[in-house]
Amino acid sequence: MRQSGGMTSADTRAAALDALRDLVGRADADFHDGQYEAIEALVEGRRRALVVQRTGWGKSAVYFVATLLLRRQGAGPTVLVSPLLALMRDQIAAAQRAGVRAVAINSTNAHEWEDVLAQLDRDEVDVLLVSPERLNNPAFREQRLPALIGRIGMLVVDEAHCISDWGHDFRPDYRRLRELIAGMPADVPVLATTATANSRVVADVAEQLESGGGEVLTIRGPLARASLRLGVLRLPGSAQRLAWLLSHLDELPGSGIIYTLTVAAAVDTARLLREHGHEVRAYTGQTDAEEREESERMLKRNEVKALVATSALGMGFDKPDLGFVLHLGAPSSPVAYYQQVGRAGRASDSADVLLLPGAEDRDIWHYFATASMPDQQRAERVIAALGEAPISTPALEAMVDIRRTPLELLLKVLDVDGAVRRVQGGWVATGQPWIYDAERYERIAAERRAEQQHMLEYQQTNGCRMEFLQRSLDDDTAAPCGRCDNCAGVWFPSDVAADAGATAAESLDRVGVPIEPRKQWPTGADRLGVPAKGRIGAEEQAAEGRALARLTDLGWGGTLRELFAAGAPDASVPPQVRGACVRVLAGWGWDERPVAVVGMPSRSRPQLVDSLARGLAEIGKLPYVGALGFANGGPTGGPGGNSAFRLAGLWDRFTAEGLEIPAGPVLLVDDLADSRWTLTVAARTLRRAGATAVLPFVLAQRG
Repeated sequence: MRQSGGMTSADTRAAALDALRDLVGRADADFHDGQYEAIEALVEGRRRALVVQRTGWGKSAVYFVATLLLRRQGAGPTVLVSPLLALMRDQIAAAQRAGVRAVAINSTNAHEWEDVLAQLDRDEVDVLLVSPERLNNPAFREQRLPALIGRIGMLVVDEAHCISDWGHDFRPDYRRLRELIAGMPADVPVLATTATANSRVVADVAEQLESGGGEVLTIRGPLARASLRLGVLRLPGSAQRLAWLLSHLDELPGSGIIYTLTVAAAVDTARLLREHGHEVRAYTGQTDAEEREESERMLKRNEVKALVATSALGMGFDKPDLGFVLHLGAPSSPVAYYQQVGRAGRASDSADVLLLPGAEDRDIWHYFATASMPDQQRAERVIAALGEAPISTPALEAMVDIRRTPLELLLKVLDVDGAVRRVQGGWVATGQPWIYDAERYERIAAERRAEQQHMLEYQQTNGCRMEFLQRSLDDDTAAPCGRCDNCAGVWFPSDVAADAGATAAESLDRVGVPIEPRKQWPTGADRLGVPAKGRIGAEEQAAEGRALARLTDLGWGGTLRELFAAGAPDASVPPQVRGACVRVLAGWGWDERPVAVVGMPSRSRPQLVDSLARGLAEIGKLPYVGALGFANGGPTGGPGGNSAFRLAGLWDRFTAEGLEIPAGPVLLVDDLADSRWTLTVAARTLRRAGATAVLPFVLAQRG
């Protein structure tokens, strides 16, 4: 077979092999099964291909080598849609090794965008990496994307399972790629890659790749990872899991990743390990971008034993010799678990993978599964609020009573569905009819419930664990691995050193979380009838407060979650909880000791709040002034929601009438801090009644 330009298939293979060897830095490197088949389909056939291969197989080699060959034939740059910043950094570094000029446009390098766009205009870019969110930036979408699509050489969608409704990560921006693919010329090759897809996801992604083009070539390989030694260790609780880590972290091979399900767990675990001499760092979505980059470099250079991370450190992070992956708490599906353990043992003969599940896992799964699903009433409220004139997200937030993060996610969903559109200056309604697709969302929810059940079955199986994961991903090559704890026997210690147990228990018993006072009235509150704008006056502010713990904390969080669980009866504060609160007060370090205690009025837990306020007053030998009263019918609305709406429902709804408020600092006691607006308004009421300072104290802080 001869191609255009005089090249033969043999020439293409030889050129591709040379590029592969440059990429991996080995003169004896050769293609894995399926790699050249994918490259040939893209370069010679200009086809659409879906590659489903295990982590470490070399999916990035396919698109970098194909890019080089296409560029030599005169094609335009490859656009690579990549979901995570850590993945982008690794991909750019890998591209440079192969002589591929790769640049990125993402949220962390805005200062470089003009240079990048100038390079594109000069045709000095081989691969442009963009996040899926960037594709809907109005300026990029309207000013740059049409010209880019007009000369695109290849489109690559990494982590393509996110395109699918059945994917484990519900990312609306990925759904927009179907429209992009449908609008491209049929002869522009498209490559989608993933390591985490069962047969249903493969079929769903392939269907979307076919939009406007021909049949999709699917190249699927075995997902077994011979280097991984899997195991599950069940321990009674959080203290025992942390104690096991303190006892055995140094025995794990090399350096690795310790995954947790929440930010609080990552931060608390990293702090405990550091305090006892272990070189670890926390890595979460709330960690500064510069700190995340530094942590990645330190792990790659083995300067830390581990990163204690949430799923923010996941897809595409590449450390070939990562020695172990350990989970404190189970991910919600075998798909997510396989993807995360795939960070380990990519270029080594052996790596250890251990799961330490927790009793709280299911509650956390449920929270995250429901948080990403659109709500019909909220969606209709947003559409009704928008018109032809652009409205910014902050302004819209103040109109529809939805917090910023869920509002942004909902807007993306409605954008993909065609009901709203992001333009310069904000959001507009398109006028297109929108129908809540309840059947589709129920399908997604049902699939997630099934995946959660599979994860529980993985923990309980007596069969091969790697075989179980493979079968969960519909890999028909699944067979016993001979290495996991069920195949070869338990390979990990299960004992916990006595001193480690005491240390972990002491860490989990740590109490006291600062509550930062609100210092600014929310934007839009004045439009809701609240005469408050700008900075909160110093004479009306609350002081910094304290919570016993966060609801998500590993230690007291569990006790508090039971106390605040739906359906839990209102009762007096348990003695052990009151004792912990006394320890918080003893270690507070306030500038001036409070002279009295005031309680918050409560409709849902009056007995709990009253008993806590009275108990603290008695123990502290302080007068209990009583509880604030409700005014003007009391607060309206509920916890959560947009700040402006929450404030409007609280404004002038508390009164200190009938209470003898002393001219000194007052301890204000409540059960739960969420938005902090209840404490802010109550503190204002007390300050106006004569208190010189208000020190809020609550049992739990949400989040």
